[in-house]
Amino acid sequence: MNRATATPLDAIRLLVLDVDGVLTDGRLYYGPQGEELKVFHVRDGLGLRQLQRIGIAVAVISGRSAAAVELRCLELGITMIEQGVEDKVAALDRLCAEGGFSPFEALCVVDDSTDLPLARAVGFSVAVADAHATVRDVVNRVTTLRGGRGAVREVCDWLIAARAAGRA
Repeated sequence: MNRATATPLDAIRLLVLDVDGVLTDGRLYYGPQGEELKVFHVRDGLGLRQLQRIGIAVAVISGRSAAAVELRCLELGITMIEQGVEDKVAALDRLCAEGGFSPFEALCVVDDSTDLPLARAVGFSVAVADAHATVRDVVNRVTTLRGGRGAVREVCDWLIAARAAGRA
């Protein structure tokens, strides 16, 4: 939105996702044994699978750690997972080096101020519709849908459409 330059969507090779507030609605649920529960949107999962089929890699970087995140990522074929991360830019750099990507070929989806360094480190940044105002003010684009409510699928659709238009 407010950034003058951004990597074109058809040049994005890596989608980087935060978890709480992006893949989930941001609420924390705890079970009777103190285990953390997460709720994921099935349409987000389908969109992520479609992205992988057209050659766009997917990575997850989260400041928190939860077994449910690992399980969901593995279900979706996502192997680039960094949880319990304090420095998300360092995690991005590691994942890019391992996968042969430049951070400028990455698009990240974020929701809160702790993600601002990550949003500034990639080629294109997106905030979910219900992201904190400080985030919405600095990203390249904002979804119409909220985190955990199909926002990731919306971004996947943008990337798929951009890739298809680039090949037309």
